Amino acid sequence: MIINKRTTGSEYENLSCEFLNKNGLKILERNFRCRIGEIDIIAKDGDYYVFIEVKYRLSDEKGSPTEAVDLRKQKKICKVCDYYRLINSLGEFTPVRFDVISVTGSEIAWYKNAFEYIR
Repeated sequence: MIINKRTTGSEYENLSCEFLNKNGLKILERNFRCRIGEIDIIAKDGDYYVFIEVKYRLSDEKGSPTEAVDLRKQKKICKVCDYYRLINSLGEFTPVRFDVISVTGSEIAWYKNAFEYIR
């Protein structure tokens, strides 16, 4: 049976949001979309706005989920972050962080500050 990727993605994003809430983050947005791209989760951690990419793999047989967040994807996330900051009147000095949640099977790994801002 073929499972819809969006349904699977939503399931693991829900799981990730629960995990982040338990770890003290406040979820602000889910699946924030604009013509540039999408960010899975936007949260607040203290003063930081955290832009989070969620990646799932059944196993690491074809590579770890974090490997899918390559330089091209990082640049896109940064551009979407810029747009989000613009439309929400967040100044350029608003602290931001880019995290990755990796789900392999039933194991969740949270990589805080997984990459730096890229222009």
